[in-house]
Amino acid sequence: MNWDQVEGKWKEMTGNIKAQWGDLTDDEVTEINGNRQALEGKIQAKYGKSKEEAQREVDDFLNRY
Repeated sequence: MNWDQVEGKWKEMTGNIKAQWGDLTDDEVTEINGNRQALEGKIQAKYGKSKEEAQREVDDFLNRY
């Protein structure tokens, strides 16, 4: 799956997003609204990850779906 597909199916993917990154609130997931950079930024802020780590986690997520 590529990010364009995630964006198109954002509402369907929110459960998977919350399962992967459980510290993200419903409001934050809604606010991200399919924006990859916003998701990476929230991962960095919530989990104290570097930009590269957040990008890698999102890439790994995409590879699973």
